[in-house]
Amino acid sequence: MKELFEPNSIAIIGASKNPEKIGYKVVENIVAGGYRGKIYPINPRGGELLGLKVYSSIEEVEDNVDLAIITIPAKIVYDAIKKCGEKGIKYCIIISSGFSEIGNKKEEERIIKVAREYGMRVLGPNVFGIYVAKSKLNATFGPKKVYPGHIAIITQSGALGIAMIGKSANNHIGLSTVISVGNKADIDEADLLEYLRGDEETRVILMYIEGFRNGRKFINALKKLPSGKYIITIKAGKSKHGAIAAASHTGSLAGSDNVFNGIAKQLGIIRAENVREAFNFAMFLSQAETPRGENVVIITNGGGMGVMTADACEGYGLKIFDDYENLRETFEEVIPSFGSWKNPIDLTGQANVADYEKALEEALVNENIHAVIALYCETALFNQRDIVELIKKMNEKYKNRKPIVFSLFGGEKIDEAIEKLSEEGIKVFDEVYDAVSAMAALYRKYRYIREREKEPEIYVEEEEKIREIIKLAKKEGRKVLLPYEAKEIARLIGVDVPEYRIAKSLDEAIRYSEEIGYPVVMKIVSEDIVHKTEAGGVALDLENREEIINAYQVIMRNAKTHFPNAKIRGVEISKMVPKGVETIVGGTQDPAFGAIVMFGLGGIYVEAIGDVSFRAAPVGIKEAKRMVNEISTSKILHGVRGELRKDIEKISESIVNIGKLITKVKEIKDIEINPLVVYEYGKGVKAVDVRILLRD
Repeated sequence: MKELFEPNSIAIIGASKNPEKIGYKVVENIVAGGYRGKIYPINPRGGELLGLKVYSSIEEVEDNVDLAIITIPAKIVYDAIKKCGEKGIKYCIIISSGFSEIGNKKEEERIIKVAREYGMRVLGPNVFGIYVAKSKLNATFGPKKVYPGHIAIITQSGALGIAMIGKSANNHIGLSTVISVGNKADIDEADLLEYLRGDEETRVILMYIEGFRNGRKFINALKKLPSGKYIITIKAGKSKHGAIAAASHTGSLAGSDNVFNGIAKQLGIIRAENVREAFNFAMFLSQAETPRGENVVIITNGGGMGVMTADACEGYGLKIFDDYENLRETFEEVIPSFGSWKNPIDLTGQANVADYEKALEEALVNENIHAVIALYCETALFNQRDIVELIKKMNEKYKNRKPIVFSLFGGEKIDEAIEKLSEEGIKVFDEVYDAVSAMAALYRKYRYIREREKEPEIYVEEEEKIREIIKLAKKEGRKVLLPYEAKEIARLIGVDVPEYRIAKSLDEAIRYSEEIGYPVVMKIVSEDIVHKTEAGGVALDLENREEIINAYQVIMRNAKTHFPNAKIRGVEISKMVPKGVETIVGGTQDPAFGAIVMFGLGGIYVEAIGDVSFRAAPVGIKEAKRMVNEISTSKILHGVRGELRKDIEKISESIVNIGKLITKVKEIKDIEINPLVVYEYGKGVKAVDVRILLRD
C-alpha cells in the first residue's frame, strides 16, 4: 500500500476555488503541509488554484498518478472511478458521502466492482482523507496543524477522526498517520495494518472501531504485527450480534463486544474506554521503554498520594516491589529519618528537587526495580523551572533502560509545568490513576509478549467419523444433531462423557439401566423437542427397575401430550454423574470473527449470570487456562472454604479440543457442552449435555 501512504503524485477530483468546499480544503491542506510530490487539481472549469494549474479532467493529466482523491457528489463518483481506472491509477480515496451509510449500498457495490476490474483499491466512501507525516501529506479537510510523531490513528468515524487531529495538536501529540476507513467498502483496518506493521515511524496504532466486516482478516493482520508495536482500541457499539442464533447459550452470549473483549486479551490489544484514555495510553506508550520485569516502585513526596497510587496499582494488577531489605539498602540514605523507604518511597513534603533526583537515580541503577511511578505534590519548596528540568533530565536518562511515568499534582504552577513538558513531547499526568492506568497498559502488552504461545495445529482426531455423523443428519434434513450424536462427537474429540445407551422400548430401557448401573438419567430423544426439561422429558437419579418403568411411561405420555407430532426415537439412558462444579464450554461461528470458543460457569443460570470468556479459535492450552482464570467466579475452581482445587487442566483441554473442532469442521455452526461437570484435580470432567447445531 505504499502508493496510498507515500504517493509521488495526487489528483484531487472535485478541486474547488470556493474556500467553503471540501475540494478546496483538501488542496489547501496538501499545499500547506509541504507535500513534495506532484499535485493535480481536477475541475471541468480549469484555471488555477493556490498557484496550481487546474486540469479539466483526469485524462488531461499526462503524467502517471498514484493516488486520486474524490470529493464530488455521490451520483457522479462511479464515472470518475471508471476514468481513474482507465488512467491506471491504483489507489483512490472517496471522501464523498451518500452511499451505504444512508442505505445506498447498490451504488457503493457498483463502484467497488468497477474499481476491481481495473485493479484499483478504494478507501471509503465517506472518509475525511489521509495524513502521513513521512510524506508531509495532509490530504484531509481537517485542521492544518498536525505534529509529526509516532502514533497512527485509524478511525471508522470521520468526524471523530478530524476531532482527534485537533485534540492531538492541542496536546502536542505527534502523529505518524491519520486515516479514516468510513464505509470500508474495500480497504479496511486489516489492510492498513499491513502497511503500518513495517512503518518504522509508527510505534502505537490507535483505532476507533464500530464493527467488522471481516474480523478474521483483522485477527490475522494483528498476529503479524511486530511485538514492539502497541495497538490501542476504542471499541464502540456494545450491542450483541443479532446474527448469532439465540437458540443456544453460546450464540446468545457471543455479543460483539464480549467476543471482541476476549480477542483483545488474546492478541495483546489495549482497550480504552474513551478518547481521553486512549490518548493517555498512546502518548505514554509511544515513548515508554519495555520493562524487563514486574517490580514497580512508587516515589513520592506525599504519603497520601503514595497510598492512593499503591491502591491503584493493586487494582490494575501491577506488582509493587516488596523486597524491604533491598528497598532499605537502596533508599535509606536518600530519605529523611521521618520518611519511609518502604514502597511507596516517601521523601516527605520537605523533599526538594535534589532529593528527588537522588531517589530516581538510585531506582534507575537498581536492577531489581523494573519500573518507576514518580509523583510530586506542590509544596512551598516547589520550583517550577527545577521540576521541569529534572523531569526532562530523568526522562532522558531512563530512555533505553526502564519505564518511568510522572504525575504532578497542585495548582496553577503545576499545570504550567505539565504544559511545558507536553510541549517537549513528555507525557506527564495530573491524576495518579491515569498514570497508573498507563503503566498498567504497558504491562498488559509486556505480559502478552512474555506469555503468548504458538498457535496449535488444527488437527481433529477421528475427523472422518465426525463427518459421517454430520452427513447422516444432513441427509435426514436435520440442522440439530441428536443428543447421542452430539455426545459421540464430544467423545471423539477427547471430552469424557458418561456411559449411555439409546433405548427404543421399555424392555431396552430396563436392560440398559441395569448394564450401566444405577443411578441413571432418562431423557426423551427427539429432534422436535428442544427444551426437554420443560416438556417433562427428563427424569433424574433413577435407582431401580420400578423407577425406570414409571419414568419411561411418564416421559412418553408427556411427549405425546405436548408434542403429538414429534418424531420419538426413544429415550437416552445415561449414568447419573456425581455432583461437581457445573461449567459451560462452547464454540460458535461468529458472523464477524469466525470460529470462537467460550467458557464460563454453567447450568441453567449461565445466561443470567453472564460470567463467561471468549477467544478466537483455535487456542493453545495456556490461552485456555487464561480463559478459565479470567471469569470472576474462577475462585470456585481453585478451591474455596477448604474445598480442593478442581481439574482446570481437563477444562482447558476441552476448550482446546472444541476450538480445533469448530475451526476444522466448518459444517458445525455451534457446539455447547452445558454442563461440563468438573471434579477435583486429577478426577477429570464429564460432558453431561452436548448440543450441536449445523450450518444451513
